[in-house]
Order: sequence, then structure tokens, then C-alpha cells
Amino acid sequence: MMRIPEKIRLKNLELLITEAGSAAKLAERVGTNSSYISQVRRQMRTKKGTPRGIGDDLAEKLERGMNKQEGWMDTLHRDESHIAGTEVNAHLGPDIRNLCPVISWVQAGEWMEIAEGYQPQYGQELLPCPVSCSNDSYVLRVRGISMEPKFHDGDLIFVDPHADPVHGKYVVVMIEDTAEATFKQLIVEEGHQYLKALNPEWPNRIIEVNQNARICGVVVFKGEMV
Repeated sequence: MMRIPEKIRLKNLELLITEAGSAAKLAERVGTNSSYISQVRRQMRTKKGTPRGIGDDLAEKLERGMNKQEGWMDTLHRDESHIAGTEVNAHLGPDIRNLCPVISWVQAGEWMEIAEGYQPQYGQELLPCPVSCSNDSYVLRVRGISMEPKFHDGDLIFVDPHADPVHGKYVVVMIEDTAEATFKQLIVEEGHQYLKALNPEWPNRIIEVNQNARICGVVVFKGEMV
């Protein structure tokens, strides 16, 4: 299976080809062999049976030749799906424009303050969300048993901070005077908001929240529609 960093490099290669005008023109500008770029794009196999990829040397050469900053090839560029009016489609499986970073529960509480201009770092875990979500969406790993039996410890949940938090949705919430966000079901009744733990054995399953809580996002996917 192709790793996410390799997908990012291949996607960015397609962006550079579009920017240069063609694969041949790109190869000429960066001083590399156009036939190798073609082999990389077609994922031709080496003698060892592995797909040809974009190694560090080629990545650096592409960055220098196209006047990109160091590390550009390893960064997800969500706003560059169109260059000069041409749609780029690298046919790499799930659309990587929907890749979401896996972040911590502490980061989730302040995500909207740091999301603008955020660029995933090389090696950071990124996961493709198969449903429609905003570019500011993120992924959390469920901790604990408060949301069993629907959500288990270690489950991955995709969270969209721009989705509408309506009654019955599962939300990530930052409560005042706490260090990190929490995850519960939102209950709205008669103008009041409550957070509900799904686990029937959980103490204080339902708590009322008012101005002391801030919703940080709505869960949109967890391997199934939620």
C-alpha cells in the first residue's frame, strides 16, 4: 500500500507538471530525465518489484528547479487543486484534498486558532476522509470508554469544525478550565444544551453546558456514517 507521504509527493509532482506545462518541460527545467518522471507517474516497478517513487534527491531537485521552498514536496497544498484553470487528478485513490491531520485532544481545543495556514509536517499522520468535510477538519483517537458501545478506545473519528452542531450529533467540546477537549453526544432540549455519554454505566452521563463550553467540531465519520 502506498504511504501517505508518497501520495503527497506524487500529487505535488502533478502540480509541478501542470505549472511547467508538461512533464517534458518540467524535466528540462529541473535537469532530470523525462522518462524517469514518466515511470514515476505510471508507478512502474523496479527490479525489486517496488513502484518507482520520488526519492529525496529528486524531490530536492524539483523544489530547486521550480523555485519552491525546502520541504514543499512533502507538504499538502490544499489550495492548489487548480493551477491556470486546469484540474489536477493524480488518480491516487482517495482524494488527498480531503486528507485530515491526526491531532491531540489538547490541540483540538485550540484548533480554530491554529488551523489557518496550518501545513502538515513531513511524517505527520494524515488520513483521507471519505465524506465531504471542510479543509479545517481533523482526526482524533477516541480515549476511554465513555462513548461505548458505539465508539471504542482507539477508534478514529473525523471532526469538522464548520459542521452544524445540532441535536443528536456527536461533538468535540472544550469546557472552561479544562486542559483538553472532550467528546460526547449533544442533546438540545427547550433551549438548553447537554452533553451525554453513551455508556450506560458512566457516572454523570448527562451534564448541562452553557457559556462554559465551546463546541470545537462535529464528528462526520468513523468508518461508518455517524
